Amino acid sequence: MAHLILVRYGKSAWNHLGKWTGLTDVDLVEEGKEEARRTGSTLKGIPLHIAHVSLLKRTRQTLEEIKHALGNEDLQTLEHQALNERDYGIHTGKNKWEVQKEVGDEEFQKIRRGWDTLIPEGETLKDVHSRVVPYFEEYIKPDLLLGKNVLIVAHGNSLRALVKHLENLSDTAICEVEIGTGEAHCYTMDEKGSVTGKEIRGANSKPKV
Repeated sequence: MAHLILVRYGKSAWNHLGKWTGLTDVDLVEEGKEEARRTGSTLKGIPLHIAHVSLLKRTRQTLEEIKHALGNEDLQTLEHQALNERDYGIHTGKNKWEVQKEVGDEEFQKIRRGWDTLIPEGETLKDVHSRVVPYFEEYIKPDLLLGKNVLIVAHGNSLRALVKHLENLSDTAICEVEIGTGEAHCYTMDEKGSVTGKEIRGANSKPKV
């Protein structure tokens, strides 16, 4: 049995302002660092062997706080753009709630959580899925099959894409999945790499971010 732990980065400066961040490289706010430390403390008892993060610094900053909380400063870490957040294209930097007022609730929900809702100059969740899953299969799953415990610190949409794959969710069901900042989805995996259990730890908050 192996553990796969998916952690969304702690609250960032643009989360705090209600802006769509996407690929913009912003820092965590202090609240986000605190979220990460609390989540790290909930993971004590699971020996971590390797971590994967995106190329965006908010995931690396979150991982540093988790490592500190666990006393595992030397945890092997790999970075890859496949784990980056969804590119929000023309909506990047816009205030989400102002956009909601402009387009209406139904369209807004499609933009935020839809499976294949197109954003001009950006990506759909389906696009994110097409880069996250191959990375998981090639670089993460082999370690799980060896019985290693793997931590992934990434973003709301890159993690949702992976959750869809792991849990075999439908295109409709994934629209209902939310992952709060600093939240950890902890999976147990069998010797074939299939999910046998799941629990959520460090559910610090589920703000509309």
